[in-house]
Amino acid sequence: MKLLDDATSLTDDLTRLRRDLHRIPEVGLDLPRTQEAVLAALDGLPLEITTGTGLTSVTAVLRGARPGPTVLLRGDMDALPVTERTGLSFAAPVDRMHACGHDLHTTMLAGAARLLAAHRDRLAGNVLFMFQPGEEGFDGAGHMLAEGLLDAAGERPVAAYALHVISHTWKSGVFAARGGPAMAASNVLEVTVRGAGGHGSTPHRAKDPIPAACEMVTALQTWISRSFDVFDPVILTVGTFHAGTQSNIIPDTATFRATVRSFSDAARARLREGTVGVCEGVAAAHGLTAEATFFEQYPVTVNDPAEAAFAAGTVQEVHGEERYAPMENPILGSEDFSRVIDAVPGAMIFLGATLPDADPDTAPANHSPLAAFDEAVLPDGAALYAELAMRRLAAAAESPAGAVAP
Repeated sequence: MKLLDDATSLTDDLTRLRRDLHRIPEVGLDLPRTQEAVLAALDGLPLEITTGTGLTSVTAVLRGARPGPTVLLRGDMDALPVTERTGLSFAAPVDRMHACGHDLHTTMLAGAARLLAAHRDRLAGNVLFMFQPGEEGFDGAGHMLAEGLLDAAGERPVAAYALHVISHTWKSGVFAARGGPAMAASNVLEVTVRGAGGHGSTPHRAKDPIPAACEMVTALQTWISRSFDVFDPVILTVGTFHAGTQSNIIPDTATFRATVRSFSDAARARLREGTVGVCEGVAAAHGLTAEATFFEQYPVTVNDPAEAAFAAGTVQEVHGEERYAPMENPILGSEDFSRVIDAVPGAMIFLGATLPDADPDTAPANHSPLAAFDEAVLPDGAALYAELAMRRLAAAAESPAGAVAP
């Protein structure tokens, strides 16, 4: 229990750092104030620190007292373009918000660095701390991998772990994970429908792109429901739709943008071809044209079964069996940590952070302007990060191949 006790003693410091980060949310790959706060939190620790060149990442290596392999721990740092409505005393005074809890992730990872640095003598190997910008649609993990993240300690990690807080679904302090697919692949469909503008009173003299675009939105939903196995789920949600300037003007174009989620390579390939075909077909039926482009963002987040089981066992030993909830089904959200655990066996672990007086079934979800997180989980998350690294290095020392038993 030593690491958990030590983490609990850091509660005030962790809470202060989380609130400082919450007040300065930054979006995308360039997070200068956040990076500065992280570097200040790590100052004085025996870490080899490097920062990104194409993004404001922070990579830190802690070398243990004894030689051994490397374990990677990830915390994402970026916020969202959401105007906060939580009413918190430390709410962000700008049109950006830490609505997905990345301020907690960053804080817990910084806390883990302090814990592990204090117990360096127990480490048989290295811990690689990955403080990542740009998770929210900017592929920060991909950029960090391209800049050599996995070789920062001199050799590739044998395992990688990330925590993600959830403002709903699970009670505060409950950890959850599963082996295999844990989160969906994300893709984007962008469509521009081209017609011919005119006066709203004489639509027969124009080629109105709006009804065609509206029909595409509903046709896509119908096509998905008739074309995919319900046990290999696919979700398409149109998030933006733009057309026109005034009620009596038929515009030349209408555009919309959708997020498309899937769990298999076969489904993703069919979506790539089928969504474009549906849009072009509807446009042709209206005598119009459509420019439809399907972009692949993040792959499916696939937890290594052995690493997920190892994480589950660690939670149960450190926090108690009642604090672990096996996930029956994956989550349809997406993560660029998928790129890391495509290259290194690892696991994404979820941590319930629902406010104590809120119902997990109805509490505002991540990405909501009302999303709020229970800060009481900060020491628990920091302790789990540290325990995962320490125990995984110890397990690697016992296994010539560096793997954990499935």
